[in-house]
Amino acid sequence: MPRNYKSTEVHLKSDPRYGSKLASKIINKIMLDGKKVTAQKLFYDAIDTVAKKVEAEDPVEVFTRAIDNIKPRVEVRSKRVGGATYQVPREVSKRCQQSLAIRWLVDSARSKRGKPMGKCLAEEFFDAFNNQGAAVTKKENVHKMAEANSAYSHFSW
Repeated sequence: MPRNYKSTEVHLKSDPRYGSKLASKIINKIMLDGKKVTAQKLFYDAIDTVAKKVEAEDPVEVFTRAIDNIKPRVEVRSKRVGGATYQVPREVSKRCQQSLAIRWLVDSARSKRGKPMGKCLAEEFFDAFNNQGAAVTKKENVHKMAEANSAYSHFSW
């Protein structure tokens, strides 16, 4: 990252339907080739589908809790000490947690083939809301890796 990097988060506008910046971040991650309207349709269709399944919850609460269930608390980073490379567990910052959760959610929805992206995204939201699915499995694998390498945590300086 260059020294003069400035975050674009201050310029991020909230989405038109829910007024949520988190929804806007998810839409931006879904977007391909600058087609934001298409990404918004996919996201809103997915949220509407999940909201029909979970009628007791607010749609904003659904995707917020889905992202919270995917957020990793720790991750492993490679650290070279002497001649050996160790997988050192480290805590993840709040912004990075959210970014990883959104990335894992959208990537796991994209990896499902044979169905429209809106349906895959809805299934992934519903699974993440219920603490299941591919994105939650990815988080659990990262946590297991960090737990297995906790002996090297003293290298995280």
